[in-house]
Amino acid sequence: MGKYYLAVDIGASSGRHILAHLDSGKIELEEIWRFDNGMKPKNGHLCWDLENLEKNLVLGMKKCAQLGKIPESIGIDTWAVDFVLLDDMGRRITDAVGYRDSRTEGMDEEVYKTISPEDLYARTGIQKQIFNTIYQLMALKKEDPDAMEKADAMLMIPEYLNYFLTGQKAAEYTNATTTQLVTPKTNDWDHELIRMLGYKDSMFQPIHMPGYVVGHLLPEIQEQTGFDCQVVLVATHDTGSAVLSVPSNGDDGIYISSGTWSLMGVERKEADCSKASMEANFTNEGGYDYRFRYLKNIMGLWMIQSVRHELADAYSFAQLCQMAEECNDFPSRVDVNDNCFLAPESMIKAIQDYCIKTGQPVPHTPGELATVIYQSLAQCYGEVASQIEALTGKKYTKIHIVGGGSNADYLNELTAKASGRTVYAGPTEATAIGNIVAQMLKSGEFTSLEEARSCIFESFGVKTFQSC
Repeated sequence: MGKYYLAVDIGASSGRHILAHLDSGKIELEEIWRFDNGMKPKNGHLCWDLENLEKNLVLGMKKCAQLGKIPESIGIDTWAVDFVLLDDMGRRITDAVGYRDSRTEGMDEEVYKTISPEDLYARTGIQKQIFNTIYQLMALKKEDPDAMEKADAMLMIPEYLNYFLTGQKAAEYTNATTTQLVTPKTNDWDHELIRMLGYKDSMFQPIHMPGYVVGHLLPEIQEQTGFDCQVVLVATHDTGSAVLSVPSNGDDGIYISSGTWSLMGVERKEADCSKASMEANFTNEGGYDYRFRYLKNIMGLWMIQSVRHELADAYSFAQLCQMAEECNDFPSRVDVNDNCFLAPESMIKAIQDYCIKTGQPVPHTPGELATVIYQSLAQCYGEVASQIEALTGKKYTKIHIVGGGSNADYLNELTAKASGRTVYAGPTEATAIGNIVAQMLKSGEFTSLEEARSCIFESFGVKTFQSC
């Protein structure tokens, strides 16, 4: 048996530990641990439960020792933009406030007192989203300036978990770019911008690329888990890892990383910080090997996930897809990127209110609600595909859908029809696979990303959906 690699992939609602190894030239995956995650009210904000993440991080690692499968390395990925501050003793001095918290309301205007939206985009190339780290830091500066003053280090959530395991602090490129505080000219922190905004420059850690070795496990972590291994930086932003797993080496395909959010775009060698790009609300997030993930952030499956929860999780996603297909002729559509769908008390009511406001038939049954969501998503994907072509000046004939949403055959069919492009769906475990591939590249299992992506295509099933 070859070397084992452990991917810890933590999403907004759950996390899992996935062991991987190469067997006869193919990547084999084994999920060994899964746990719940989510935001909880704390000190007046919606926060992540870091103690729960720390506990389950160790419990999942212990399973490796119990199975007798000790990993060569471990890599951690999570969502982007959220962070904690540490003091000079390495102690947390802020809660891990989540991106759905309301503290950033109005913080864009506070930032724009220092720099205009146009100049900010020209400097960073990052899409404006009110929960970006740049606005969260402004909220913290207003609410708790003492914490900012005491801060010795700012760590994004996966970087904090790496610190928990190793005692070493290191910023990672793909996640750092989502802060809206990195310049694509140097692929480093925009220290001038940071100082202009009154943020503490010294708390920003040196940025490293995926493949960087953070360190070995602390003695107390070794004692709890029963082994030692390297902790390696992967693309710690889950979308960065997911895009790594897109099983294509051509440049004629658009990707959609489909999960709670849908991240739709293409890989490019240069960032586009133009006014036209800004007005289309595209972003230039960092990718593996200093690539740029030129993409648009779309609300994604968050809407159907929320509706399912409101229906007491009585239906599987497969059942919701089937019911949606049965209600295929229901005519109403919504703008999936409207802020009213970001964090409503009731997603069902938000959809119904939107339809009332826009003079459309109101969906009531689970099937009607599901078809409104899926058809609206597909319509959005088609529109964004056309935008990508217009902005890049290139023709794209394929759409690669990776992640959990690639299982939704009904949505894949709608996307092919709405976009007029062939859809390739899979792999499902995109983020974990990208996490693993970054570790394997560092270890020398693959000599290039192209070789790794060819292996991914051979290792995992990919479904095809034609546009007509």
